[in-house]
Amino acid sequence: MRPDPRDPRLALLTFAAASLILAVFAPRLKTTQVGYDLLAIIDITGSMNVRDYKIAGKPASRLDEVRSELRDAISSLPCPSKVALGIFTERRPFLLFEPIDVCHEFSPLAAAIDALDWRMAWEGDSRISAGLFRSIDMARELKSDLLFFTDGHEAPPLPAKGGPIFEGRPGEVRGLIVGVGGHELSPIPKYDDRGREVGFFGADDVPHESRFGLPPEGAEQRAGYNARNAPFGAEAAIGVEHLSSVREDYLRDLAGKTGLAFAQLDNRGVLDAYLAAATPRQRLAELDPRPFLGVTATLFLSLSTAWSSLVEYVARKRRNGKAQSAVNRRTP
Repeated sequence: MRPDPRDPRLALLTFAAASLILAVFAPRLKTTQVGYDLLAIIDITGSMNVRDYKIAGKPASRLDEVRSELRDAISSLPCPSKVALGIFTERRPFLLFEPIDVCHEFSPLAAAIDALDWRMAWEGDSRISAGLFRSIDMARELKSDLLFFTDGHEAPPLPAKGGPIFEGRPGEVRGLIVGVGGHELSPIPKYDDRGREVGFFGADDVPHESRFGLPPEGAEQRAGYNARNAPFGAEAAIGVEHLSSVREDYLRDLAGKTGLAFAQLDNRGVLDAYLAAATPRQRLAELDPRPFLGVTATLFLSLSTAWSSLVEYVARKRRNGKAQSAVNRRTP
């Protein structure tokens, strides 16, 4: 039997065959797209273990939240974009790997983010400003924007004269400082030498004041003050450095000094804030039409099968109707 050229199934099967042939032989198309180059630096110091977030309804640490939000943000970056990953502790960042293509290498990138842990820290101090300034230098060398995650908790506290001076040019490196943590003071988990949680830091476990450099104004009013032997007074400082909250004002001040933007880490994510502060980069990209052609062929085949089922259903209904009519005519 010759196929009926008026049968829609013939046209659908023809289109499906053409799509499959094109899917096999179609070349990749050259195009220009907007991408981003990103260096993500994550604070892994002790205060990032504070559990003032929730993930799936369960308490989660600040570091847990950063891992989740960063992975989601990177997965939504346009292709082609490149991401480098690093960690921060003490006063310097450490680069884990240089920028890699986020679209072709997302699996190892996501695995590296999931593996970030506070136990990777080589020192317990947290010099936020110094680490940020060095992260900016690193981003400049990599020709990338910077995404710096931290709660802003300096440990030990900065001296009375303040932190280090930013010697770079504000705005030379674009990017975003992400403030991590709640605004209410929360206890900081404490761990033993084997990494087991043994409680929380107490007021006697941490310094509440830096006694390097010149004393603060009004130090002469303190008990036991001696300009030569006890310029900070004779009594230990008492404060709340054993508790932690996001130091938003401090981080906004650092953002203003460096020319970076600032955003608070919350349920809205950080991708939009980063894209608003980042540098769009035009670059060549390849567009592979084969997945689209394969889906198109599948769609035509599905429509052809559905049409056949519909034709059979209509024919069966007609046959049943004719049979019922014949029965009715023979019935007296």
